[in-house]
Amino acid sequence: MKNWFSTKTASLTEGDIVKTLSDVAIDGKDIVSLGMVSAVSVKGDKVSFLVTISQQDVSRLAWLESACEKAVRTLDGVKSVSVVMTAETKTDEKGGTPMRPPPIKKAIWNTEPLPHVKKIIAVASGKGGVGKSTTSVNLAHALTKAGKRVGLLDADIYGPSLPRMMHLEGKPEVVEGRIIPIGAYGIACMSIGLLVGEESAIIWRGPQATKALAQMLRDVNWGTADTPLDVLLIDMPPGTGDIHLSLVQQVPVNGAIIVTTPQEVALADARKSADMFKKVNVPILGIIENMSGFAEPSTGKIHAIFGEGGGKKLAESSGSQLLGQVPIDITLREASDNGIRYEDRAKIYESIAKLIL
Repeated sequence: MKNWFSTKTASLTEGDIVKTLSDVAIDGKDIVSLGMVSAVSVKGDKVSFLVTISQQDVSRLAWLESACEKAVRTLDGVKSVSVVMTAETKTDEKGGTPMRPPPIKKAIWNTEPLPHVKKIIAVASGKGGVGKSTTSVNLAHALTKAGKRVGLLDADIYGPSLPRMMHLEGKPEVVEGRIIPIGAYGIACMSIGLLVGEESAIIWRGPQATKALAQMLRDVNWGTADTPLDVLLIDMPPGTGDIHLSLVQQVPVNGAIIVTTPQEVALADARKSADMFKKVNVPILGIIENMSGFAEPSTGKIHAIFGEGGGKKLAESSGSQLLGQVPIDITLREASDNGIRYEDRAKIYESIAKLIL
């Protein structure tokens, strides 16, 4: 598996990037000594890093981003620069004016592949209710049908749906400190919902949720030396927050699939999700458009209830491909609610599976 987060190459190092960025100053002080630079990564000719600014400097965010990119591009061997800008607000002890954030510890990227897992693919959208879980489950079925060994991880800590959609019962077994995923339809499955129950609300802060994700990634026997997984699909939660960043820090992700519905309100969040993965060097494998139309049973007339063309528009703007369009289908909803395999007569998911293999 490729190492997406190598911190140096033979000719270009992390130190080169930091040294160059120390030439960028704000209010007469360089941004490196101010502790504004972190998570520096070099992969071949591609460079990425994080710059955190105080709230009072937000108006200069665009200027600072441009200055950082220009500085790094002066280095020999650099062809691509990704600058992630964030703003942090801190106040003094009296609650007054914003203070500059303290130096940030360098992000730790775990580039070790999961044992006995050949490929990891994230299924995300940036928005809830667009069908990420439905997509993940049915892609898992399609890949299994194609003869692949598949794992399915429900990374939505606060709203797990995998137990119901895969009709999973009981708690996973723990053997010698390792969690054994529950199998269903030939798919290895893991979800926090298997541990706490479907009706239980999970009230955790961010660090607790990311720790749970790390355990479900690293403490689970996803495959064996004799029977490794070909693909681990990760059903991501809505948004672009802690869980998403924790995922790319924990394991090398081979690619992301972005799920959307045709209307603009969904596309806006899906664009953010695609942009987030690009900024952390995870390739976008393509776009899946759900709820792309409804066929009237009596006449066959197609009604574009949620609009049309949104998936294609997102694929074009993100520089990726439109993997497929999934229409509204009552039998798909019934299969998901009842935890049974959907009969994909149009072979939509099978076609998508071929495109991402």
